[in-house]
Amino acid sequence: MIRFDNVSKIYSTDVVLKNINWEIRKGEKIGLVGSNGAGKSTQFKILIGEEDQTSGLVLKEGSPKISHLKQELDCNLNRTVREELESSFKDIQVVSNKLLEIENEMKFLETSKDSEKLDHLVNQLAKFQEKFEVLGGYQMQAEVEKILPKLGFSQNDADKLVGNFSGGWQMKVALGKIILQKPDLLLLDEPTNHLDLETIFWLEEYLISLKISIILISHDRYFLDKLCKKIIFIERGISETYNGNYSFFIEQKSLNEATQSKAFELQQKEIETQKKYIERFRASATRSTQAKSREKQLKKIVKIDAPISRLKSPSFNFPECPRSGKLVLQIKNLSHSFEEKILLFDVNLRVSAGEKIAILGPNGCGKSTLLKLIMKKIEPEIGEVNLGKHNIITSYYEQNQAAALAVEKQVIDLIYSKAPDWSQQKVRTFLGSFGFHNDSVFKHVQQLSGGEKARLALALMIMNPSNFLLLDEPTNHLDLQSKENLELAINNYKGTVFIISHDRYFISKVANRIIEIKDSKLLSFNGNYEYFLEKKRSIK
Repeated sequence: MIRFDNVSKIYSTDVVLKNINWEIRKGEKIGLVGSNGAGKSTQFKILIGEEDQTSGLVLKEGSPKISHLKQELDCNLNRTVREELESSFKDIQVVSNKLLEIENEMKFLETSKDSEKLDHLVNQLAKFQEKFEVLGGYQMQAEVEKILPKLGFSQNDADKLVGNFSGGWQMKVALGKIILQKPDLLLLDEPTNHLDLETIFWLEEYLISLKISIILISHDRYFLDKLCKKIIFIERGISETYNGNYSFFIEQKSLNEATQSKAFELQQKEIETQKKYIERFRASATRSTQAKSREKQLKKIVKIDAPISRLKSPSFNFPECPRSGKLVLQIKNLSHSFEEKILLFDVNLRVSAGEKIAILGPNGCGKSTLLKLIMKKIEPEIGEVNLGKHNIITSYYEQNQAAALAVEKQVIDLIYSKAPDWSQQKVRTFLGSFGFHNDSVFKHVQQLSGGEKARLALALMIMNPSNFLLLDEPTNHLDLQSKENLELAINNYKGTVFIISHDRYFISKVANRIIEIKDSKLLSFNGNYEYFLEKKRSIK
């Protein structure tokens, strides 16, 4: 359906893409993966015509209709769900508005005096009614009614304002608008960011059911595994295609690198052996002919490329901290509400040192509120929330923590302010773990994107020595390598961890206990994420 043929994109300061080659066929669902800044979003911009490639061709079979679900959702919060879905039929809306104008004009005509004008309006009305029918205007309402339950909306929900719904439901409206346009190709840029697990499960199943082609940019490894049967890996502006899901890609890439490395080493060894022979016998009376023959063969050899060392961010560790007492947290008979909604009702919880707990539940159920109660940011309405009495030192990462950064400072100076005795190499190595490479460490905070600010805030928080770590959505703006670094750091961390995250792969790697907030209660599962899923399935 679409093929990138040696596509390059060069900006004045950087080569983003060089000789990119890949294709997508009708009905295929492919994942576009690579580190932040690898050029994934640039390829989306080229596909939808926002930018032109510097060289190469983007070949399209026919004129495929391409729709793009952006991270910043395109929704009018002041319309009802039904009105917003109907707004996707732009051509029909224009004709519908024209019909209303004509009908209103006709109401105020005096038929005896304005018969000529009336005839003109009647002709116009007939013309636009025909156009309305050809465009499918009479089917529009039926199409909207049909998609509402697929998106999870009831008839009552359809007449509520979009702004009354959470971000996950607003994403469903934005996706519904795109699907109603009947695209041939759907581009999705980080669609699971800020969605709760329930909505992510829904989105997976819904996208799998669609027969259209999909290109997905995502750092959600479970999501990529479930949805995609082809992975395009972008690194240093070059593309590699893997015909399998994300797990296959990881395994195959590792095998390919090992095979190429071994073949390169063997060939280099053979070349070195031949060179030594040539040098030794070039002037020999008896073997010079053989030496010359080998020299000719050496020139003809097809050299294997040296394996490209992977762009691996250096890993990091949490600073050493004194051990805490065995009891880290005790919650007794806690009840707490927000406005009219009861979030937690008469809940109890005991947390011991060394536990790594993931808190799960839909958006708005009280996960972030629970962390704020533990950190004494808010007082409980009823009950007690007490840290252990022996040596509990906390570090807390809030979702909006980036907003508190000093905007006038440079990235590198913020790290120095926390660790003045670190060498520049150590600071830059540490910042590299969070995606700050080369000159980006000298950027002022006010120049950073939202994602960069969030990563910097996480880096600063991690530098605090602590034995009780509370993290609210720490992976939202991290690329795949940075997530792996954070997983490794948490697994090596000797203290206790509370994590709110919707990244299932991340949870499966770091959590040894799951707490689900459901119906205002805390349900505890003393095992990892797979154990939690198994228990949930057995309950059903």
